[in-house]
Amino acid sequence: MAAAAIAAGLALFAVSPASAAATTATFAKTSDWGSGWQGEYTITNGGTSAITSWRVEFDLPAGTGVGSYWDALLTSSGQHFTFTNRSWNGTVAPGASVKFGFLGTGPAAPTGCKLNGVSCTGTTGPSPSPSKSPSPSPSVSTPQQPGTTPVARNGQLKVCGRQLCNAQGKAIQLRGMSTHGLQWYSSCVNDASLDVLAREWNADILRISMYIQEGGYETDPAGFTAKVNDYIEKATARGMYAIVDWHMLSPGDPNFNLARAKTFFQQIAARHKDKTNVLYEIANEPSDVHWSAIKSYADQLIPVIRAQDPDGVVLVGTEDWSSLGASGDGQGVSRILANPVNATNIMYTFHFYAASHDDYYLNTFRDAISRLPMFVTEFGTQEATGDGGNNFARAQQYLDLMAQNKVSWVNWNYSDDMRTGAVFTQGTCAAGAYSGTAPLKAAGTWIRDRIRTADDF
Repeated sequence: MAAAAIAAGLALFAVSPASAAATTATFAKTSDWGSGWQGEYTITNGGTSAITSWRVEFDLPAGTGVGSYWDALLTSSGQHFTFTNRSWNGTVAPGASVKFGFLGTGPAAPTGCKLNGVSCTGTTGPSPSPSKSPSPSPSVSTPQQPGTTPVARNGQLKVCGRQLCNAQGKAIQLRGMSTHGLQWYSSCVNDASLDVLAREWNADILRISMYIQEGGYETDPAGFTAKVNDYIEKATARGMYAIVDWHMLSPGDPNFNLARAKTFFQQIAARHKDKTNVLYEIANEPSDVHWSAIKSYADQLIPVIRAQDPDGVVLVGTEDWSSLGASGDGQGVSRILANPVNATNIMYTFHFYAASHDDYYLNTFRDAISRLPMFVTEFGTQEATGDGGNNFARAQQYLDLMAQNKVSWVNWNYSDDMRTGAVFTQGTCAAGAYSGTAPLKAAGTWIRDRIRTADDF
């Protein structure tokens, strides 16, 4: 996605010398963990007329590079890096500011910064011609440079056969956590908790769980869309993949919310189409509805996403609470095979709760992964309610099967809800201390240990 947008990002820069001189781009390291750091530029328009596009360029010394980035487009030539605005943040009104950020590898910071051809401090200097686009070097590279984060190492994902593959075509397994409902537990998803998830737990992926009913999206579409946008940016800043979870539960027919889903996913895909780390989960847990209805919903919604983002992996829910029909008549896999979703680069989802879902479910899942591209976007070690006793032995059977077949998974859930399936003890999010095992419930300690094991990328 990022590579396709680089050329589009090289826009015309029509900034007068006076306007450029009044405008600044200020750099700050917002986080530093020794081997790398998170940087942010703030572009402030101190002039009297609007800026309609911007370009920030700088140099980094040998041994320092750029990994993931957000809210800008990037081209690079050697150690020279050029960031340009995206389609939605190029205009900066007088007195207003916009920001973009990126992850840096190595110890150093940017030098020789220029904003639209003028010093980033706002001093006068050569102004770019209004009739010419910047001329990148013939050797323009995409930002997927060697790095330590999951996104830096794997880049744009794709489905190859029945596997989830990275940009190099290698089958990989991602492991991570799901938020609880944003309307209830957004306080548990913040910079501090996500730093722990990304850098201490070593999670590859964050599932952003946005309920539709139950006080969710339908009550405030703009507000919840903004929340999801924010969490995508936070995941991106930490080099994690992000699943946008359309968390429909009741009604169980996804077509009930089709119009809402089209609006939401069009906006999300348009905003994040240039990122390489966004996956779209379009129907969390369909229920009391035949596969043909789920397929019809997917066949109508996926083109809306593809019109904005042709590359993002789409995750499609399955019958009977994404159990592949195991909680129904057991024929879900056969129905999908006979009538698959009419799209490419998709995977089907399976959810399980180890204390409730026994060998029958495990064998249904085993059969599915031998025949379909599968992604476990939600599971727990407890009962299907997300509560009750943990069955770690059964859960490990599922995890072993997924490891053997490189099926990616996300655990429910990264909150301090009172149920046993929430990883944190109650009160953790208010206290704001997430590190180590002290704030974790038994299920939290168990899943943390399994996410922390080395990735096979």
